[in-house]
Amino acid sequence: MDAIVSSYITAFLLGLFSTVHCIAMCGSVIGALTLSLPADVRESQRRMLPFVFNYNVGRVLSYGVAGLIVGLLSVPLTQLNAHWFLRILSVIVMISMGLYLAGWFPKFARAERIGAPIWRLLQPMGQKLLPVKSYSQAFFLGMVWGWLPCGLVYAALAVAATAGDPVKGGLVMLAFGAGTLPAVMGAGLFTGMLAALARNKQLRQFAGVLIILMAIATLFWPMDAMHAHHSSTQVSSLSTEQQGA
Repeated sequence: MDAIVSSYITAFLLGLFSTVHCIAMCGSVIGALTLSLPADVRESQRRMLPFVFNYNVGRVLSYGVAGLIVGLLSVPLTQLNAHWFLRILSVIVMISMGLYLAGWFPKFARAERIGAPIWRLLQPMGQKLLPVKSYSQAFFLGMVWGWLPCGLVYAALAVAATAGDPVKGGLVMLAFGAGTLPAVMGAGLFTGMLAALARNKQLRQFAGVLIILMAIATLFWPMDAMHAHHSSTQVSSLSTEQQGA
């Protein structure tokens, strides 16, 4: 399996397996946003669905922007053949996230402080969009909401960094966002029921172990073909020089 395809699958499964974290972390947020809608909209799931959908489209697109930025920043490291370092770093972050989700590594929550400065800048913009009365407001509020400090998002960004390319990094984060959609969309429509599931200790541990196993599995996936081609080109050039000598 091509490494970049593996990254897309990893990111999607990371979002999917972390359902309980999404509900606990983002469920309360989208629940509050839902409550900000007009009463006649809240009383009808059919009328509320487009608002919840636009929240999530904005949120997922903000993940894509973050992935593009991380992919761009990781380019110098991949050019220095440090792709293995990014791979190991992503595995460490994912394992830490899995342990945190299972309740075995609560200190990982401190990693969420990394994004706090950005969130302090963006939060006032989100507050100005409340109460939500239009689909466009819901979309832009989702774009702001996507930058809420979250260890799960940082774990996905670590995977995006291994892409070594801004476009691929953005696509990795879009895949991650797609994996979170079932949980967060559901939280917007069935907040109470899903919140109870998110508090289930055994379910959180199961999800955490799945993420840890997935992180370990990524160590055995091949490096990106781009890097393999770069290495083979170097070897060919060296052989040519030796023959010329």
